[in-house]
Amino acid sequence: MNAHTQTSVAPTIVNGLNVDDLKALAASVANDTDKGHTRWRVATSWQGQTRSRSEVTGFDLDGETVERHFTIDIDEPEELGGGNRHANPQEHLLSALNACMTVGYVAQCAVRGIRLDSVEIETAGDIDLRGFFGLDPDIAPGFESLRYTVRIKGDGTPEQFREIHEAVTATSPNVHNISRAIGLRPTLIVE
Repeated sequence: MNAHTQTSVAPTIVNGLNVDDLKALAASVANDTDKGHTRWRVATSWQGQTRSRSEVTGFDLDGETVERHFTIDIDEPEELGGGNRHANPQEHLLSALNACMTVGYVAQCAVRGIRLDSVEIETAGDIDLRGFFGLDPDIAPGFESLRYTVRIKGDGTPEQFREIHEAVTATSPNVHNISRAIGLRPTLIVE
């Protein structure tokens, strides 16, 4: 082989993720904490009745804007005054929790070299509409607790999957967001 010939090493792909890139990103953030700073935003507008549309235009990573263009439509069931055209806000919240944990399971397995066959997460919670309608100040308007079940199948051992479950629970942004109070700083602009 002459000095000008380069051999390229195929990336390590596990569960569809480039593990080399994932580890490089984690190392980069560990070496320079500024590289781990992100900012997420969504703008939502009323579309009539109980419908709303959220627009995602990008996020910031290490001070740079990464453009993304997505639309998320939301509605309520007819029984709650809506048109039943889309999932409602609570269903989006539960979906966001499940999706975030799913990414965690896939990534945690990938970096350990564990190949997955399937990951399914089912989440449920109860809301008493008396709280939403302001009929009883002692009743919360939202979820008091959520229950979820994870079904995972792959070439890992039960002990490895328990360790991964603990890691996902400890590091999932949306597990953190939902299980702890997040400070809200509202601004109202009346036009």
